Amino acid sequence: MFELKKILVPFLLPPGIFITMLIISGLWSLARKYWKIGLINIFIALLMWSLSTTPVSDMLMRGLEADLKIPDNPHGDVIILLGGGVYENVPDLSGIGSPREDMTGRILTAVRLQKRLNVPIIISGGAVFKGQKAEAPIIKRFLVDLGVPEGKIIVEDKSRDTFENANNTKKICKQKGYSKVMLVTSGLHMKRSVLSFEKVDMKVTPVPANLRTSAGKIYQWYDYLPESFGNSAFAMHEYLGLLFYKIAH
Repeated sequence: MFELKKILVPFLLPPGIFITMLIISGLWSLARKYWKIGLINIFIALLMWSLSTTPVSDMLMRGLEADLKIPDNPHGDVIILLGGGVYENVPDLSGIGSPREDMTGRILTAVRLQKRLNVPIIISGGAVFKGQKAEAPIIKRFLVDLGVPEGKIIVEDKSRDTFENANNTKKICKQKGYSKVMLVTSGLHMKRSVLSFEKVDMKVTPVPANLRTSAGKIYQWYDYLPESFGNSAFAMHEYLGLLFYKIAH
């Protein structure tokens, strides 16, 4: 009964419910000899199913994380922490606004690195769209709560994307005399981030957070059930971002 529940539930919740509906619609259309409509529905259902499974999302993410390594002995004179999104108006223990889940991992990595090396952290993250709040001040509050001295935090709250993160933090580093930069962002975001810093002629040491894939992972039957488009969408967003940055910058 337990296994049956685990199999059925993914097909009754999004995106599984839509996959189920498409398959039923496709089979009904084929039974009525509406071959084209039936085959299209089933193809879309299978595509959605594959993108929502762990093996496929891992394959997409692995292409972004494959060459990343955690430095054995990271060292430098400044940490650049890239913003990764916030829930800007939610109540929190020490104020208003909270980091999104992916950003939380970046914060924890930056704090642990700062505690080890006792160097400043530059938080880079503004408001992407008009009317939104910049995320860097919200992230600063969390860094202070986690024990980073306020005097060790520099806020850069104008950047709207990764290329502006690189360009704006380069100006700060030049002004402050920082030359050995450790870059903290998510593993999936790191390739695009390093590319952006290279575009502004700035060398960084990547310190990836939130790595999601590993070599030799063994998948179980439940990994092939529909789960979520989240990881696949995140990876595809990064691939599109890499393509855009290579063309536009």
